Amino acid sequence: MKHELWIENEDEQTLCLAGPHGDTARSLLESGAKLIWTCEAVSHFDAMTKYYEYMDWGEYKSDYPEEDKKTYSERGWE
Repeated sequence: MKHELWIENEDEQTLCLAGPHGDTARSLLESGAKLIWTCEAVSHFDAMTKYYEYMDWGEYKSDYPEEDKKTYSERGWE
C-alpha cells in the first residue's frame, strides 16, 4: 500500500497511508503541510523500515514485530 510523508514544520511530520485509510491522519495536519515523499509497503514494519532509511535514522526496531510485520492483506486492508 502507498504511504505518504507530510511535513508540517521543522519539528513535525506525519507518515500515513494514502487514500481512505489515511484520511483521519491527514485531517489532523496543519494547513500548509507538504507531501514530500511516498513509498509502497506491504506492512507497517516495511513502511517504517523504508521511512527510517529515507530519514537516515538507522535501523527501525519495533516493540511489536509480530503484529507490525502482518501484511496489509492479512489485515484485510487491500
